[in-house]
Amino acid sequence: MITVFMEYKVNPDTFQSYETVMTSVIKELEMSGASDIRWYRAADQPSLYVECFQVYDIDAYKAIKDARTSHDHPVFSRLHALVSGGFEKIHCWAFEKMNVKEDI
Repeated sequence: MITVFMEYKVNPDTFQSYETVMTSVIKELEMSGASDIRWYRAADQPSLYVECFQVYDIDAYKAIKDARTSHDHPVFSRLHALVSGGFEKIHCWAFEKMNVKEDI
């Protein structure tokens, strides 16, 4: 499993539109294979948002990342005007879980 984090700032004057669009974005993520989707707003930076979710492999991550920054995607493209700086300012990371090895 791959854990994905997406972080970006939303234009303050578009919060209401952004939060409405996120309902569709989350549904689209689920249809794209994402699971355990969590959505956060920074407590100390109200315009900063983070999404966190799981995908099965790096190919699924790459497909979602490409779709999220596509001006042609019917759902994800709606975020472009709401994110400060547009799609170029969506930061996206993929992590693999590490297990601590115990010394014997």
